[in-house]
Amino acid sequence: MKKMFNNVGYRLAALIFGGALLIGTVAATTDTPKTARAPKLEIPVDERPITRDAEGVNSYSPVVKKVAPAVVQVFTTARVQRMSSPDAPGMDDMLRRFFGDPFEGRAPNQNQRRQYSVPRQQGVGSGVIATKDGYILTNNHVVENADEVKVALQDGREFTAKVVGRDPKSDIAVVKIDARNLPVVPMADSDKVEVGDVVLAVGNPFGIGQTVTKGIVSATGRGNMGLDYEDFIQTDAAINPGNSGGALVDAEGRLVGINTAILSRSGGNQGIGFAIPANMVRHVMEELVDDGHVTRGFLGVMIQDLNPTLAKEFELKEAKGVLVSDVTPKSPAEKAGLKSGDVILEFNGKKVNTSRNLKLEVAQTKPGQTVPVKILRDGDQETVQVAIKPLPGSEEIAKAGGHGSEDEGTLNGVGVTDLDNRARQQFNVPAGVRGAVITDVEPDSAAAEAGLRPGDVIQEINRKPVQNAGEAVKMTEKSDNKRSLLRVWRDGGSRYVVVDESKAG
Repeated sequence: MKKMFNNVGYRLAALIFGGALLIGTVAATTDTPKTARAPKLEIPVDERPITRDAEGVNSYSPVVKKVAPAVVQVFTTARVQRMSSPDAPGMDDMLRRFFGDPFEGRAPNQNQRRQYSVPRQQGVGSGVIATKDGYILTNNHVVENADEVKVALQDGREFTAKVVGRDPKSDIAVVKIDARNLPVVPMADSDKVEVGDVVLAVGNPFGIGQTVTKGIVSATGRGNMGLDYEDFIQTDAAINPGNSGGALVDAEGRLVGINTAILSRSGGNQGIGFAIPANMVRHVMEELVDDGHVTRGFLGVMIQDLNPTLAKEFELKEAKGVLVSDVTPKSPAEKAGLKSGDVILEFNGKKVNTSRNLKLEVAQTKPGQTVPVKILRDGDQETVQVAIKPLPGSEEIAKAGGHGSEDEGTLNGVGVTDLDNRARQQFNVPAGVRGAVITDVEPDSAAAEAGLRPGDVIQEINRKPVQNAGEAVKMTEKSDNKRSLLRVWRDGGSRYVVVDESKAG
């Protein structure tokens, strides 16, 4: 079993935001365990500033020839699911698929139903080769929950890929193919990207084949799209379903972002596309390859953006920085002396303009690192040193992927989190229910075969009560018996479920 932070399992599929924020692909796969630590990544990086002039360019063909071989097609296939239906199909069939079967457990002669299979689901997306030895970047929602992932190169070769790691919080995933001396796209310093820079989007829209579109950077630092960690580059280069995971490159052929989503009222491109910036991509990729998951930094403050009225009250000349409204007890912030009413101006030498900006900077700080934080308190500036800790819940116990050892306990492939207010709201769990809520179940696990699914609340394990996620993980760490008896709450009632690890798969 693995403990995961709240909102894990979130699928970026379609969001409403003045229309529809469409994600260009479907399906995914579980992370593949590793048994040996891989050598240090050698990601080509070119951080030189781009040449900016007003001269016209007649052709971007040289840039396309440089980039195109390193942009791949990603094909995913979801496993077959067995479904049941009553003899008279109708709307109830659809409701059962989403809300469970109200006839489960009745006698065989009651409401007889036939079994049928849902056809295998296939998805098409894009990817970018980041290293010569076969590490490929794509979106989490491209490979999430798929049974099989294949990668097609521009030269016609096809490979079966394994998922190294996925990060739903940033919608980034890394897959690996067994190949050498592959073409790569070097990464630019995305912090140097400016509005107005020319960019090219390269990907596989609608599965029709590799396509290149041109535009400019329309904005930077975009957020509020539904992910936990966002710093999108906005572009008017045409991006459509299937472009997800493809490359957004500058006029010199360097990767500035991974195309992720579009904002559209029609379902097609309307000139507002979003890409995850290369600097965030690089950070997440290194963590996924090294550890199989992303460990983010934790400061421990509740913050809010400043407006002109607040800025005046706190004696600021302009509304820059973020206001600390509360400090978490025993957190790095409290130990460093931060207080409510402080205004954070800089974090680790970088200016802080918004709360989202600070959140990203803290998240990308290595736990254990001590960083300077410049604050304004009672009209005076001072700098405090803060020792950053891991974000609570972001550690992944018994990792499903990466270079850690495989889970030696029980309930392998099950992710759980504490049943706090956020989880209760997300999974619609009443206040009186106690336990650990399941956030993720790997499709090929014994737990999945037993019928466990995200949103189930584990109340007991082997007849012992479970109070939180930590207890659930501890109770499954070491066991000589591959069978687990669970008491699980779902849809207003509790039931017992047996998970038999010896019959997994």
